[in-house]
Amino acid sequence: MDTHDVSNIPEYFQYLEIQKKNLKNAQAVKGHPARSQKSKDELLMQFMVRQMMKLKSPTSNPMNIRSSFLPPAYPPCVTSFGKLKKIKIKSLCLETHHRDRYLLLRTVTETETMTAVMAIVEDEDGSVLMLQLYNQVQELSGAQSLKKGTVLVVKEPYVKVMADGDYGIRVDHISDIWFIPEFDDLVPLLWRSRVVQDEQSASFWKAKGNEYFGQGDHRSAIQCYLKSLETHPSPDVLVMAQLNRALSFLKSYRFDAALRDVEHILQVSELSEKALFRKTQALYQLRRFKESCETHAILAEKYPENNMAAHEYARASARLAEQSSGEYEFRKMILEAKKRQPPRLDRGTYIGPVTVKQTESHGRGLFTTQAVKAGDLLFCEKAFAHAFHDENGPQDLSLLLDVDMDKITIGTQGELIELIVQKLYKNPSLLPGFVDLHHGTYKSVDALEVDSSPIIDTFLIGRVILLNSFGCPLLSRESHMKSLKGDDTVKKANEQFHSCGVWSTASYINHSCLSNARRSFIGDMMIVRASRDLSPNTEITFWYQSPMDLYQKECTVNLEHWAFKCECALCQDARSSDRSVLSTRNRIIAELRRLFESSKINFRKIEERISTLAGTYARSPSEVPRLQLHAPALSLAAAYASSHKHEKAVEFGMMSLESLGFVFNRANTPHVSDSPLSVQKWGLMTEGVVGCWMILRSAYQELAPTLASQAEEHARLSYKICVGEDETFDQTYSRLSNRVDGFLTTAK
Repeated sequence: MDTHDVSNIPEYFQYLEIQKKNLKNAQAVKGHPARSQKSKDELLMQFMVRQMMKLKSPTSNPMNIRSSFLPPAYPPCVTSFGKLKKIKIKSLCLETHHRDRYLLLRTVTETETMTAVMAIVEDEDGSVLMLQLYNQVQELSGAQSLKKGTVLVVKEPYVKVMADGDYGIRVDHISDIWFIPEFDDLVPLLWRSRVVQDEQSASFWKAKGNEYFGQGDHRSAIQCYLKSLETHPSPDVLVMAQLNRALSFLKSYRFDAALRDVEHILQVSELSEKALFRKTQALYQLRRFKESCETHAILAEKYPENNMAAHEYARASARLAEQSSGEYEFRKMILEAKKRQPPRLDRGTYIGPVTVKQTESHGRGLFTTQAVKAGDLLFCEKAFAHAFHDENGPQDLSLLLDVDMDKITIGTQGELIELIVQKLYKNPSLLPGFVDLHHGTYKSVDALEVDSSPIIDTFLIGRVILLNSFGCPLLSRESHMKSLKGDDTVKKANEQFHSCGVWSTASYINHSCLSNARRSFIGDMMIVRASRDLSPNTEITFWYQSPMDLYQKECTVNLEHWAFKCECALCQDARSSDRSVLSTRNRIIAELRRLFESSKINFRKIEERISTLAGTYARSPSEVPRLQLHAPALSLAAAYASSHKHEKAVEFGMMSLESLGFVFNRANTPHVSDSPLSVQKWGLMTEGVVGCWMILRSAYQELAPTLASQAEEHARLSYKICVGEDETFDQTYSRLSNRVDGFLTTAK
């Protein structure tokens, strides 16, 4: 949905074909021993040379596109570790998933990071292979990067032939990797340091954890605090170790675990200040604002001098108010989105008069629970996860190749998969809600956890993202303005974006070309407003792909991945229309384009061609919008307004709106009487609608001044639907603009 899909572009599709060919070739060696023909020293030298080459390579390339490859799906391990049997590298086979087995490994190099975290690893026999860990690039960086000597377990290892012909252990599922602390009994004696071979006290391990925490290595700190808790600590040490571990959990975004720790402390020490404060933070980050505020109230009563807690209480109360009322300071949100990198806003989610229900023919959908008016806020939702690409920054993009779905996208979809994998693994309480989202025919494992740890199926997450993610601009207002800053009055509707995210409530909205709602964005907040008046129990729809360009290509929207066909009036009309009629329309559009581009506009000729174009439609635009008529009628209205031919500007401005399905309460054309300029039915909401109303406002100022303010109010409401808010309308449109559509070219 508005993501940059390049599946049908030959220069990109060839990458997918190459991957398929490589997969086919790899099957020829399936089951062969996974023994590299290079010695250990050769593999280590090759790895170090590659690292040095990477450091020396230039990084100033303005367009750096990296490819990320989703292999054919395979399930994560769901077998308890106690039932897995150890296997050595010498016994591994190529292109084979070694079910019910595990590898015990140690890194013998530092890591190299590309689309995966890579290192050379050895087993207890000294045999080596490359290890590739996917969806852990950001997690295993900085202080928490894999150091040389890190011990780990790979469950049900999979060995593949890599692009360079060497062999590597590929791990796609984060739950299939287990980092072993240096003091664990699994670590062979030869791999242990002298310090950890001796018995140490609970205080020692707590101090060791504090040391790692100070270095920012929260994973190691948590392991040491766990060891402290297992070493029969005194009551004081026990509470401190658990408090410190809860803080480490908070710092590493493991809010579920932090909450468990503080709840345990509060059972022992009901009014522990630190435990109460950390509980409020964990609940806040899990977006459980009501519970966070309730805990804050206890904290404020018992510790009124805690200024930091008071500040956090105010923040949680603000989120709860947004969640309850749907009232936001949109102008502040816009400023915050511009300032933050990435633009993840600290705001609550408001779910308005909508509910999820079963539809008659295409699964679940979102329905109104009461009557709403055009422009009403249906919901304002913070993204479950959001991957941002700065369009004005370095053009470092990822090409995501999905073999199973024959899909190729450019942007941040690969990063989004990693973000969601990490979020769900760290906070398994979120897992049931996420996997409940539509994932097509993909069948995942039934289990959600094993050995008290969550099972994360990367391919299930990838499928959910494919079917539920939205491409998005930083600000819909900026996108709206870009569409108007060129020479054409109406710009391309199918803008594609490199940033993307998943919004759970929005995911339940089904597609219709004749949508009755519109989505817009401020950072990672999606705002959905009704684009027409809706009665109770009406299914809310918006388009996944805009129909505004598709009609020129004589095709309907492709919903193959969502397993249903759009049956809106537009699509039905397109399927039943004679191809010769569609060809005639495209020919007339091409003629009109040439006429508009002429140095002197021939109004009579343009009117004649627009009339001919209108004659190719059999049904009323209130039934089937005449999408190809919209742009030329609007362009002609603008041209007449520039020539101060106000009645003609009104006539073609109204025609442009009517071509989108707008219906007016009026008896004459053009509408220049003093009766109210009333919209009986709102039509499709495109970017050009706002400017069209402003053209009408300008014309009515001369013809029927009482209608000018009404046209401007309709422009303001249309703007609100398009960009999500109307607080910035006066910064973007003005009757004092030197453009007839009121757009301020200097708007920022």
